Amino acid sequence: MNIATTDRPPTDVVLKQPPRKKRSRRSAWLRLLIHSHWMSSAISLVGMVLFAITGITLNHASQIETEPKIRNELLELPPRLQSILRAVPDTELAASESAVLPAEVADWLSDRFTVSVANREAEWSGDEVYLSMQGPGSDAWIAIDRDSGEVEFQSTSRGWIAYFNDLHKGRHTGTAWMWFLDVFAIATLVFCITGLLLLYERAGNRRSTWPLVAFGLIAPWILILLFIH
Repeated sequence: MNIATTDRPPTDVVLKQPPRKKRSRRSAWLRLLIHSHWMSSAISLVGMVLFAITGITLNHASQIETEPKIRNELLELPPRLQSILRAVPDTELAASESAVLPAEVADWLSDRFTVSVANREAEWSGDEVYLSMQGPGSDAWIAIDRDSGEVEFQSTSRGWIAYFNDLHKGRHTGTAWMWFLDVFAIATLVFCITGLLLLYERAGNRRSTWPLVAFGLIAPWILILLFIH
């Protein structure tokens, strides 16, 4: 009788085991949330600062006056390069009206105008080659007369504010920046969702938490319904 009583685990130990497991799971969940929250914030921090600032400049674009800088130049291709352009088969151009400039011609243009021309597709016709070089905050083009060899170059720069505004919109930024925007967007989503879950876990003693969250959710819709038509 005494042995059976001694082997039986104490009642308080049996009652305490489930709460400990529950607390352990909750602690692991909180650690995961906090870890994900700070990692996503570290990844998206600089991007969010950039997008917040450019959001203001885009919102007030009409009030920010910038004077574009326009550059025009006229040159003539050396005879050897003119012959290279004329030698491009018309049958090849007929199949596709866009093709990359010959390497020697592209190198010559890059040196003369200090722009990157290599691997850019140009529009070809019987008498002209036209190359568009659009970038964030800038536009440029080159037109080459295939008969006379005359080269006309024009570039327009709209300044640093326009440059960062175009980065915000992903305008003429290329594939690498597009992938950065996708990664940044995912990191920002993780940051916001984990932040909301942390609010849920820690909002017990902060009565103003959910009214503020509700205000942040409802306010944009009120503005859209009442003031945007």
